[in-house]
Amino acid sequence: MTNDTIIARCAALGLRMTGQRRVIARVLEGCADHPDVEEIYLRASKVDPRISLATVYRTVKLFEETSILERHEFGDGRARYEDADREHHDHLFDIQTGEVIEFCDPEIEALQERIAQKLGYELRGHKLELYGVPLKK
Repeated sequence: MTNDTIIARCAALGLRMTGQRRVIARVLEGCADHPDVEEIYLRASKVDPRISLATVYRTVKLFEETSILERHEFGDGRARYEDADREHHDHLFDIQTGEVIEFCDPEIEALQERIAQKLGYELRGHKLELYGVPLKK
């Protein structure tokens, strides 16, 4: 993980950064959740009311294609996004509320490494998504 901003990574890739793309990039940098395009649009349009939903869709697609954003499908029919340049973590998706909880567990990480080695592979990456409902308390 680097400390570069989305805007800096876009510049490094030679992407043309319009004012509206900059607004969308700043909105994405400020996200602690996993918004879908419509939520990104709502947040960006508060900063610049001239931004259209189509512009957000095109920008998110461009950022995804250039590996600036990572797309997640949690089974709720909405593609959600997060900065691809973040520390590794896994996800627990609450299927009742739609909340996405990030976590990292050293035991799970070690187990995945052991499984890959046991099968004769060097692990280069993985994606773990858990789906559940809260326990009744």
